[in-house]
Amino acid sequence: MTISPSLLLQAAADAAGSQQFPRGALYVLATPIGNLADMSLRAIHLLSLVDAVACEDTRVTGRLLQHLGLHKPLIALHEHNELSAAPQVLARLAAGQRVAYASDAGTPAVSDPGAALVAATVAQGHAVVPLPGASSVVTALCAAGDAAAAGFCFHGFLPAKGQERRDALLAVLALPGSQVLFEAPHRIAALLALLAEAAPARRLTVCRELTKQFEQIHTLPAGDAPAWLAADVQRTRGEFVLVLHAAPPAAAREEDPLPAEAERVLGLLLRELPLKQAVALATEISGAPRNALYTRALTLRQAK
Repeated sequence: MTISPSLLLQAAADAAGSQQFPRGALYVLATPIGNLADMSLRAIHLLSLVDAVACEDTRVTGRLLQHLGLHKPLIALHEHNELSAAPQVLARLAAGQRVAYASDAGTPAVSDPGAALVAATVAQGHAVVPLPGASSVVTALCAAGDAAAAGFCFHGFLPAKGQERRDALLAVLALPGSQVLFEAPHRIAALLALLAEAAPARRLTVCRELTKQFEQIHTLPAGDAPAWLAADVQRTRGEFVLVLHAAPPAAAREEDPLPAEAERVLGLLLRELPLKQAVALATEISGAPRNALYTRALTLRQAK
């Protein structure tokens, strides 16, 4: 059943109309990550009240407003112009207007623009009012069921390629708790292959197209992820959120100090060979855990 915009706006007004929406405030607005039905009634009512909407992409936000039967002035404010566009928003706030900020999807300032605008707003003494809602990070975490984790860390997108990407992933694997990553469809196969090599036993939840029609959530050992992805071409399409589950106690013990001989062998090999090759040979010669050798090699290289 389709609800008309007028009925939706009336329902939003009935639910949130008695709440306070002060003027001269910036409203940081979470928007759906794929399913328009996830828009809260409070957010809808706020959009009916604001004098303007600053947004990451005027086309995306324009379609959202059209869906709600609303027409508001739009201010383009994205990662490339956030600082230069912020004064337009601040001028409206100084004039006592209500202004919302929305990124393309999800919560602003979480791997999206918005943080610099909020900082500028606070610096000018204006109120910032967050309207919570959809977040792909939190959505993925609650579907992962990582009961052993004590907290989580969000990393967004890793470097696109090369040794920088490998080193960043190894650093992530060494951290405690759940680790949340984003990845693009054209790089997902390469990332899963790297994970399978570096931490094959680590539990991994792959979330594809969260909240959308073809949403897919699958948990498996990282070592099995490349084969799972390759089994269906549809699995390589869409937007990905990955949750690396907290390392189990056995894996955590691999982070204990390396035996002196393994440390010596690794140091000698790193003088002459690339990191990956040095670690592979050190693993074969010393019998020490490969992940522990990777972590130690990364530390030694960064110390140079």
